Amino acid sequence: AGRKLAQNGGRAVMAFGKFVTEEIAAGKAEPATADFAARLEKAAGELQGATMWFMANGMKDPNNIGAGAVPYMHLVGVVAVGLMWLKMARAAAGLKAAGEGDTAFLDAKLVTARYFAERVLPEAGALRRQIEDAGGLKLIYIDPPFDVSADFSMDIEIAGETFHKEPNLLEQIAYRDTWGRGADSFIAMIYERLILMQDLMHKEGTLYLHCDWRMSGLIRWAMDEVFGRDHLQNEIIWCYKSGGAGESGFAPKHHTIFCYSKTDVPVFNQSTQKSYVLPSGNKNVTYYKDEEGTYTLVKVKDWWDDIGMISTAPGTGRLGYPTQKPEGLLDRIIRASSNSGDLVADFFGGSGTLAAVAEKLGRRWITSDLGKFGIHITRKSLIEVQRELKAGGKPFRAFEVLNLGRYERQAYLNVSANLSAKKKADALARKEREFRDLILKAYRAEPLPDAGFLHGKNGGRLVVVGPINLPVGRLFVEEVITECRKRGASRADVLVFEFEMGLFPAVLDEAKHKGIDLAPKTIPPEVFDKRAVEKGQVRFHDVAYIEVTPRFDKKNKLVLAVELSDFSVYHLQGIAEAIAAELKEGKSEVVCEQGKLIKISKDKHGIVSRDVLTKKWTDWVDYWAVDFDYESRKEIIKVPHRMGVEGELPGVVKDEGEFIDFEERWTGAYIFENEWQSFRTRQNRDLELTSVNHIYAKPGRYTIAVKVIDIFGNDTMTLVPVTIG
Repeated sequence: AGRKLAQNGGRAVMAFGKFVTEEIAAGKAEPATADFAARLEKAAGELQGATMWFMANGMKDPNNIGAGAVPYMHLVGVVAVGLMWLKMARAAAGLKAAGEGDTAFLDAKLVTARYFAERVLPEAGALRRQIEDAGGLKLIYIDPPFDVSADFSMDIEIAGETFHKEPNLLEQIAYRDTWGRGADSFIAMIYERLILMQDLMHKEGTLYLHCDWRMSGLIRWAMDEVFGRDHLQNEIIWCYKSGGAGESGFAPKHHTIFCYSKTDVPVFNQSTQKSYVLPSGNKNVTYYKDEEGTYTLVKVKDWWDDIGMISTAPGTGRLGYPTQKPEGLLDRIIRASSNSGDLVADFFGGSGTLAAVAEKLGRRWITSDLGKFGIHITRKSLIEVQRELKAGGKPFRAFEVLNLGRYERQAYLNVSANLSAKKKADALARKEREFRDLILKAYRAEPLPDAGFLHGKNGGRLVVVGPINLPVGRLFVEEVITECRKRGASRADVLVFEFEMGLFPAVLDEAKHKGIDLAPKTIPPEVFDKRAVEKGQVRFHDVAYIEVTPRFDKKNKLVLAVELSDFSVYHLQGIAEAIAAELKEGKSEVVCEQGKLIKISKDKHGIVSRDVLTKKWTDWVDYWAVDFDYESRKEIIKVPHRMGVEGELPGVVKDEGEFIDFEERWTGAYIFENEWQSFRTRQNRDLELTSVNHIYAKPGRYTIAVKVIDIFGNDTMTLVPVTIG
């Protein structure tokens, strides 16, 4: 690619660039397409910089750019398709302004163009930059929700009973994206992700996609389109035995796993399996025996009938996640298509089986899932793997759980270091204003004009949005109380990302004594999903309260343990009644009220019943962990050295044709290290409420962090300062 770009004086590239520039200028001149054109201009700038880099390095040594050819062509494709959508959006906007054409059809084109501009144009660069340092992904395994009934709901154990958990907001959106228009939307969803995943793969990488008879034909077509038919390595049939038989046809008892490589040189390690036989006396064959009979070892073929489904019986490793796959299945896949130290990934992580098996086999791994419950199950599973490896005297590694919403929020604050003090202050004020407007819209609150400290109102309650980059403390809450009393208001909601340690419940009691009903709410990551905001579907979280007690050792002043003393959630009064009024007949929903989890149900006659699910505070807790020296490790992220006002993410290119230099920055937070934890499993529902003794190396002041994860996968943390020695 680098050599050919310079052919004929680079005329082809220059002609394409000129055409794109002219279309962008025309698009920016029209209000309906100005934003799209600006975003495309940024992507075209990245392409220009990459092209200059390729031309220079390709002439020096073709080997310098061999690994970058595929990402470069992907970047060309993004700009080219972006150009197509800009032209289409301009045409649609023109027809609509002239009162011509089908309005619904034209609106659909403009919406799709806006989606492409907001989601696709900036998408690939940031993630690719992070992964390319590792040489790309050697193996990707995904098990997407190929069943139309897979709506992310699940059963959860609560106080000895089973409760059916409905999907949260992000899961509902994902379900609509996946199945909103049936198979069409599923294939559209998977096709886009296959393109991105192929871009992230190492040249020796392989992708395994797990599906069943319902979608296998369409998925095969999509994978042929993305990877090429010649790169189909295997169509694996995984057979299993389970209960149930078909009355009107043969019962389906197999899944299909498509295996595609990125190039013609994928990693592949052959393995063997048992084949039970009757001994023939052949001296050239080695026979073995086990409890099932005599067998030989044969090479594994594409028909896998020796790995069974996970049993529902206790003690069989079932984690309570509906789509959990057996470890034996992932063990075979990981061994076949990766080697020790390779990077593997699962972007539909579910219960985290790939991560757990990869850790046991010495692979590096990335797993992601949009469901909090799936991430929480994965966390517990990986901790059990760590304990298993430690008990066996084998090395084990730490892992980190990252929240996308936190980094979306971080991007709002990055302003260019090259701006003057006034411009920098103006840029920050603008971002904070946009941020506030976003939060108020998500909360369905009406903005207050010139309200000063208070920002909006929702029904009969005032609304204040806390700072974007700082935890809210006592002074801020006291200011809220003062402003409410000045206005003669008695009810207010405080919406923030984080609260300072030790704030609750004392500050709520103080507000109550002053006649103010204060409702603290945590802003969820879903506020960054524009579709959810537009449809008014974002639900703000209630603030949970953790009480912990340090237990000092009487004999050794350097020894301390931590006791979890209380855990509760404060909830706005009346919400239960509102939910009951909106509840459809035959449906139920769980709410928190006065520190109790209550299931509200409405039967077919419209009669509402209330059942208390949490009999005591410990019923809320599924997991808790302690970091005995929380402030010992700062959270550092890499950002472009010249982070612009618009908050570009890693991967962007300067107009001059050079890649932006990166620098490390402290986010203001610390890394929580699970130095001790206790959690419930399906086999053992007991929970230890006091940690082991921790021995500090020297006297001093330390900050202990305690994290509690409730039965729904929501996490809450509190900080406790202690003096040791």
